Amino acid sequence: MKGSDMEQEHEHYDWIVVGSGFGGSVSALRLAQKGYSVLVLEQGRRFRDQDFAKSNWNLRRWLWLPWLGCRGILRMTFFRHMTVLSGVGVGGGSLVYANTLPTPGDSFFDSASWSSLADWKRELAPHYATALKMLGATSVPFSTPADEALGAVAKDLDLEDQHHPARVSVWFGEEGVTVPDPYFDGEGPERTGCIRCGACMVGCRHGAKNSLTFNYLYMAEKLGVRVDADTRVTAVHQPQEGGGITVEARTRRPFGLPRRRKIQADRVVLAGGVLGTLPLLLSMGKNKGGLPRLSQHLGHSVRTNCESLTGVQTLDTSVDHSKGVAIGSILHLDGGTHLETVRYPSGSGFFRLMLGPMGLGKNMLTRGADMLRRLLRSPVRWFRIYTVADWARSTVILLYMKSHAETLTLKLGRLGGLRSMSNDGPGPTADMPEADDLGRRMGEKLDGEVGTLFTQSLLGKPTTAHILGGCAMGATAQDGVIDSSHRLFGHPEIMVVDGSAISANPGVNPSLTITALAERAMEQVPPAGSVSSVPPVGSVSSVTPVGSVSSVTPVGSVSSV
Repeated sequence: MKGSDMEQEHEHYDWIVVGSGFGGSVSALRLAQKGYSVLVLEQGRRFRDQDFAKSNWNLRRWLWLPWLGCRGILRMTFFRHMTVLSGVGVGGGSLVYANTLPTPGDSFFDSASWSSLADWKRELAPHYATALKMLGATSVPFSTPADEALGAVAKDLDLEDQHHPARVSVWFGEEGVTVPDPYFDGEGPERTGCIRCGACMVGCRHGAKNSLTFNYLYMAEKLGVRVDADTRVTAVHQPQEGGGITVEARTRRPFGLPRRRKIQADRVVLAGGVLGTLPLLLSMGKNKGGLPRLSQHLGHSVRTNCESLTGVQTLDTSVDHSKGVAIGSILHLDGGTHLETVRYPSGSGFFRLMLGPMGLGKNMLTRGADMLRRLLRSPVRWFRIYTVADWARSTVILLYMKSHAETLTLKLGRLGGLRSMSNDGPGPTADMPEADDLGRRMGEKLDGEVGTLFTQSLLGKPTTAHILGGCAMGATAQDGVIDSSHRLFGHPEIMVVDGSAISANPGVNPSLTITALAERAMEQVPPAGSVSSVPPVGSVSSVTPVGSVSSVTPVGSVSSV
């Protein structure tokens, strides 16, 4: 394929994968293993270990604000009902997430929103096993003062047996020592033992975090998958049913205008996450030459994990809370509610700009008054907290998550961006008395003051790193956007394989579940040359039976790469 500054009309691939996160990376590798030509398009940049920011004060390398020249790994999106944190870059959310790989409880698999479509717990079990092996999952082998404090809270609540080390995607080998690939019989890249610097969510500069660039994407590129970074997909066209697909994209260049491209594909995987896939599909649904047969349910059933972020800030300088991994332990409060300790690396104090005393109340006025009361009660203490030299050393962040039934709808606004709308229920809320109580208990254990983000305390808007749904599964286009094999109703040659396809609330970090769902979806794609077209929506008679893993690489095996 020749490069050109003009529009490209001659590029063609069997599959184009839009996005390189957990859904896109799995899709790229498994499709390549089946013999297809695959192109991955990612709007973010490609990072080497040394390219990540040393702290989150380096906004150019940490935040995603391209219009300000910031092309980092974290995007913050502000909606009426919530603030959303998401990942950008080659490797997607794996670059910025906190490494955790929990499996949801039974309420996720049994949720009425999708349980009629499959026996999800049984069908996903082998794919969870594959995902855990590929991502190098292991339990955190050490404890920190924050974990010990959470354990003390668990004991007070008579939940001591429900507190345990987090399962994470990290190579713990010998600290700072680089070894040949320990995961894939030498076929993967070298890894370096975790040095416990706490920088997982700013970007691991030491080669210990098992981001997708060290497993799925690495193996995919060895098989010839092309990954184009700095490339934003602007349109997907399939005006005629069963016809070819045209993907329009713009590839960023250091100088000059972006390179405009039109790429042909037989099939497409949309894996840009909720904030990438939904605006693209919604705009194409309005475009008569785009994707005219999309379900009317597109953008509905958007969920969060009903999160609350609380910061416990202590003036005890004898303890360094920045040391460890991003999330060291987890407390299971019940089947669908969890609390985790979170950290940033030394020197990373960006979030202190957004943090204030925890304000309780049912509206902005009462919450603001409560914040002011707490400030006036301990003005010297709060002054010292705000001016502490190293915020990350003195702060423990608490992430509270729970399953809930309320959903939102995301639609396109007048200027083309997404806007949130509440449905029948109240939608996400920052009013979580249990989370507030847990924050108070942790504050007592750590001799610290409890704070929350201003958007949470004043505006009552929760912050979520786990926005899900919008392309919910259904039996037909009358009750869903995609079928149980992830194919778009009306456009079965296009699959949605990312967080927007999750059709129930997991109540925990969804990265492992997205990976397992992607493994299952790709298992059902026939090998190259075995069929002439995609089976009709709802038909699985001509694809590998659900639950079988005979057509994909066995767990831990990389003999085909």
